Amino acid sequence: MLSGCSEVRKVTDAIVKPTAREVYARELKDQPEALNDWQNAYHFALRDSLEISLPYGEKGNFIGTKNTAYSYNFTLEKGKKINVEVASDTVNQLVFIDLFILKDGKFVLEKSNEKETAILEFIPKESGTFKLVVQPELYAKRDFFLKLDLNPVYGFPVAGKGNAAIQSFWGNERDAGKRQHEGIDIFASKGTPVVAVSDGSISSTRNQGIGGKQVWLRTSLMGNSLYYAHLDSVAVQDGDKVKTGDTLGYVGNTGNAKFTPPHLHFGIYHGYGGAVNPLPFVFKTEALKASQFPKKYKTSQTRIASQKALVRKGPSTAYAKIGELKAGDSLFILGQSKEWLHILTPQSKKGFLHSSLVK
Repeated sequence: MLSGCSEVRKVTDAIVKPTAREVYARELKDQPEALNDWQNAYHFALRDSLEISLPYGEKGNFIGTKNTAYSYNFTLEKGKKINVEVASDTVNQLVFIDLFILKDGKFVLEKSNEKETAILEFIPKESGTFKLVVQPELYAKRDFFLKLDLNPVYGFPVAGKGNAAIQSFWGNERDAGKRQHEGIDIFASKGTPVVAVSDGSISSTRNQGIGGKQVWLRTSLMGNSLYYAHLDSVAVQDGDKVKTGDTLGYVGNTGNAKFTPPHLHFGIYHGYGGAVNPLPFVFKTEALKASQFPKKYKTSQTRIASQKALVRKGPSTAYAKIGELKAGDSLFILGQSKEWLHILTPQSKKGFLHSSLVK
């Protein structure tokens, strides 16, 4: 009978696809009080409204006797990919990562990590507000480094170049204000290879109008049409299949760019929605490193050292005040993001506090 139940569960899971969190909760069915406490911490985190900006890093430590789930709200642009990782020296301890999107005033689960990993990668279909919840397994005790890295969905369209080569942006005026720039201009020497930023197929190559010599690439990722213009020469033909990094042509100044320095005009068009700002799709962000986030506190328990300490919604004075503590008040440190402490007050309120305000 037990074997039969197990097989039924496997078949059901293959259809329903429960999250790693749900599978783990089953394993705690013989510990109802512990499970209830663990789940309450999770639901409490879902109601939190702490805010961060990306990329974000935080060092902290899970306390085996204290059930705590970490949650953060942030905005994520279409064209960006978020990579979440909870790094630790301790093995064989589970961490659950859930990402939600705000829809119609409610946070809806978008993606969860796999049970045996502590990473999550996600590409949004649209820009929006998201919530990340991170919770270790019951009784987990270890130091960790949480990082939320941002990466562009596509590669960079000019070989050997990066962000600094972008010198004209989306929305800049053109023709004395008669039109706006529907793309970005990437400056490079004439003849520099222009490359495919994603796998796809060449839908068109042309030599006409203001774009001069141009290539249109239909991508496999996100289904966008990518526009490469002002090329000195074209290296592909209509219908060609290309891989990321393949050369499509070479930087030039054809079309209406003949009196400007050589550059690539790069644009993105999506379905019937027309042009979209290509900058988020290609702008590179440096990956965070643990060494950039020193952890200065030696204990998770501390007290306020100043006469007054403002608790904020995020790790900066730019975030709204959500509370106030006075000298001698105790608090619990959940983590540290550079000079800001992620704290829990005796009233079970979470927030951020500058590290100079505590003993």
